[in-house]
Parts: sequence; structure tokens; C-alpha cells
Amino acid sequence: MAAHLGRRLRRGATSGAVVAAAVAALAASQAPDMAPPPADNASGDVPVGAGDTTTPPDGSASGNSPYYTDLPPLNTPNKPGAPTNLPIITGPAEAGIPASVLAAYKRAEESIRSTDPSCNLPWQLLAGIGKVESGQARGGKVDANGTTTSPILGPVLNGVGFANISDTDKGLYDGDSVHDRAIGPMQFIPATWATWGQDANGDGKKDPNNIYDAAQAAGLYLCANERNLAVKADLDRAILSYNHSTEYLNTVLSWFEYYKRGTHQVPDGMGVLPDNRSDERGPTTPGRTTPSPTTPTTPSPTPSKPTPSKPVTPKPTTPPTTSPLARVMRLKADSPATFTATAGGTFATRPSVVALDLSGKPVGGVQVRFQVTGDTDSRFGIGAREITATTASNGKAVAPSLRAGERTGGFTVRAAVVGRTLNAVSFSATVAERRADKLTRLDAKELAATTGAEFADEVQIKATDGAAIASGVALTATFITAADDPQTATDGPFFKDADGAALRTLTGLKTNADGVLTLPKIYAGDKAGTFLLRLTAPGGGTVDVKLTVSAPVEPTPTPTPSPSSSTGTPEATPTS
Repeated sequence: MAAHLGRRLRRGATSGAVVAAAVAALAASQAPDMAPPPADNASGDVPVGAGDTTTPPDGSASGNSPYYTDLPPLNTPNKPGAPTNLPIITGPAEAGIPASVLAAYKRAEESIRSTDPSCNLPWQLLAGIGKVESGQARGGKVDANGTTTSPILGPVLNGVGFANISDTDKGLYDGDSVHDRAIGPMQFIPATWATWGQDANGDGKKDPNNIYDAAQAAGLYLCANERNLAVKADLDRAILSYNHSTEYLNTVLSWFEYYKRGTHQVPDGMGVLPDNRSDERGPTTPGRTTPSPTTPTTPSPTPSKPTPSKPVTPKPTTPPTTSPLARVMRLKADSPATFTATAGGTFATRPSVVALDLSGKPVGGVQVRFQVTGDTDSRFGIGAREITATTASNGKAVAPSLRAGERTGGFTVRAAVVGRTLNAVSFSATVAERRADKLTRLDAKELAATTGAEFADEVQIKATDGAAIASGVALTATFITAADDPQTATDGPFFKDADGAALRTLTGLKTNADGVLTLPKIYAGDKAGTFLLRLTAPGGGTVDVKLTVSAPVEPTPTPTPSPSSSTGTPEATPTS
């Protein structure tokens, strides 16, 4: 009793007393206060899926299947306040959790806290339920992807000592087409798994025998009905929704408090297996056997000498291997979160991220999808909106160069792990319009026209930005009242729109590949005088063009000759 409480916790008249003794003993060993559990079926909680024909009896995830009743040792792994993520194997064996199983619990906590922070799901609660339901996946007998090496099945739920639940999955998960059985390390019955099953390891399957999938599903199930697991009443209701039994509640709470004191990682397959189950019939799942009674032997009249045994050298343990996809827990930006480029140019920054595991170490071999989203014609250098890159040994994945389109404004580049539902990393990109810091008229010839006519000479403007030709720059041409008071003119020269109406401001003009803009035809108008046409460009380039409009010159009339100036002899005047 100094190290362990009585290990056999049974249903029946004595079970409540044993649980009470266990709770009292844990309290004496400095465990946190544990309030008396509510009576069976008196939680007041709404069963998950109430009214659904697939809802198990009493809303129980496991169909109230048998569970392991072993209690934690009284010597807690660490004193209150000690770290709970010990990197080395130390402390009581019962405090050790197999590596993949522990990673699955912590990943489920992180995932659900990011999507449902108000639930306050602690991974230690999943560990307590996993211990009671399957002995942490039978001591961590899982492969590199977290799937149990053989299915974990509860007894047939045929009404003989257990609930009577007819088959709901046609034997898909439990191999029984007549009755259901609880399945996997978290012991879901098929009907509950059909509603709550998850694909947490990104292999494309919702597998109740995969510890990552099962732990994620269990966490979501416990958080249902808007529970806040930091509140004792909601915590009790969540556990009772898993299995409607006060003894079950107290057993899970005992392990929950125990793991909160500290735990450590052990290799997969090296976890401590529980001994006792609530149905008193011993283990019934594949891969576990009940010891057969041994035949007593007649003692020898002469005691034999003990043979000294040779020391056994323990075989080295192969560290558990986990796929990169299963190990990665989050992406972190490795390049600036915002970047800008001029239309038609190349962004100087390439989006990059780092894949990290639960401890913050980089994970290589993870596929990351970079995707351009939003109303933009910007593309990666290969002309695609979406590409996939694989993280290097340093955990870094870098997108190809990103080329800005002609459409100005903002858009987003998202980076996400392929095959997982982890939070994506977003980068904000902006395409700025093309710029020119200098505008020059190519021909200095004076521009003149008479009222009512057209200017005969073309006007050509060249745009540069620094020393470079500024192609594709949008210019604005406006007839102004004066250089020092550049108001838009209301009379004088003008352009024409498609319908022939006068325009004195023209936009949408762009320089060609040589940085040159040829203005459309300019009409003089009906007012004589000197006028200014100002052209401007993003980037500060400006040039004024002078135009002169004069009245038409009246032609000089030709004089008519008088009779006296004509030649010849004048005719004689007759006399009377």
C-alpha cells in the first residue's frame, strides 16, 4: 500500500469504496483536490448526437465497454509545479507514455486549442482516457504512422454483460456484422466513429486504430456541447459522456491528475500494460491473452541448489521512427511577411517557411504547398499560381521567384503542409504601378495651330526611371490653366473621346517597350492664345508642352482698275 493502492478495482458494491480510498490516497500524496463525482447518468449534459439513430446508449463514445481499472501509484512522478515534458526516461514506469502515443495526445491538444480555444483541452486528459481504455495503445504497439500493429477490439456488445448494440458498420472496423465492438486505442464504437472520426496524420484515412486519428477524435468529442474543460463540472460531464460510470470517472481523473504531475517518453512498445479490467474477465482484445492456470508440481524431497544466472545484457532499443508528415506540428514564416514589386517586375523576396515538430525542431521531407490567392495576375516564375516544395534537412521550404502581373493591388501567398490540417502561413504581397521619375518631349518643335483646326505635328514623350527606360508606365495628360495654378482648362485645345466629345484630361495612356508615348490628335479649339498640356507619371515624372492657337489670317483683297487708267484714245464727243 506504500507504493501502490490495491490494483483490482471492480464494479459492484465494493468498487465505490475502493475508488474513494484511491482518491483519498492521491489527495494525501499532494494531488489536487478532487470533488466527489456526480452520480451515474446525472450529469445533466446533453448526450453528443442526441436524437441521432447512431448515438450509442447514454451518449457514450465507447458504448460503456469494459475498461482498465488499475490506479496510478501513490508516489507521483514529480512534485507539484515540476515540468511535465521531461525529455529523458525517468521516474515511475507507470508515468512513461510511448513516444508516438504521447505525440498524438499533444498534437490533438495543440490542434483543438487552435480551433476551439474555449474548450481548454489538456493532453493529460487524453492520456488518462487512453490509459484506461487501452493501456496507451497496448503499451505503444504502433507503427511509424501511429497505427496499432493489430486491431484493438473490445468485447462483443451483444447484451450479455454489456450493452446490446447491433452492427452499424457492416463489420468494416470491428469485423463483426452482427454486433458492434469498441475499436482502437480510444475505444470508439463504430457508430460514434462514423460521426467523430478524424484523419489527423494526413494519410487520407479516418482510422480508429491510428493513435493520431483516435486522439484527435476523442478530443473533439470531449469538447462537444461547448464544454470548458477547465471547469470541473464540464470536465466531469465530458468524461461521463465517454463512459457513464462513476468508477470510470474517478479512474480517469486519477490518471489525469497523475500525468499532470509529470510524465516522460518511452520507446513505442515499452509502455507498462494494465492488469485489471472492469468486466473481471481479463483482456479480450487481440494480442493479449489471459494466463492459463498451471498444474501444481510435487515438491522434490531434496532441495536443489540454485543455479546462478548470468547477467543479461539488455538489447539496445531502436528509437521509434515517425514519418515527417506525422512529426510536423506547425509552419513558421522564414521570410518577411510583406513584400512589394512593380507591375511586370520580380519580387525581391521569395516566400519561405520552416516546418517544426512539437519541440520546435526542424522537420525535413515535408511537402509544403505555396498558393497565390486573390484577384491578381501575378504568378510564380514558372507561370503557375500554385507549386509544391519539400522542406530540406533544416526544415526550410522556399517558393520559386514570384513575378508581379500588370494588375496592381494586394494579394496573398499561402503556405500549408500537404496532407495535414495545420494552420497555414500567409504572406501579403502588393503590386505597385510602374513608375517614371522623368518625362521628356522628344521633339522641341513649336506646336501651333489656328482656331478650329488640328495640330499637325505629333507629340511624343519619353519616360525614364533613373537611367532605365520606363516601359508600360501609365501617363495622364491634362490641359491646364497655368503652370503655377494647374487647374483643368475649360476652353482651348482638347482631345476627343470615341464619340467625338471634347476631353481635356486623358488617362489610360501607356508608354511602349521603348518608354515612348505618342499622344493622340490634338484639336485647337475656337479660342486663340497660348496653352499648356501637362503630362504626369507615377514616380514624379512631369513635363509641360506649350501649344499656340491663333486666329486665321484674313486674305488681302485685289484692287479693281478705274476707267481713266485704261489705255487707248478716248472717243470724240459729238457736237450739236
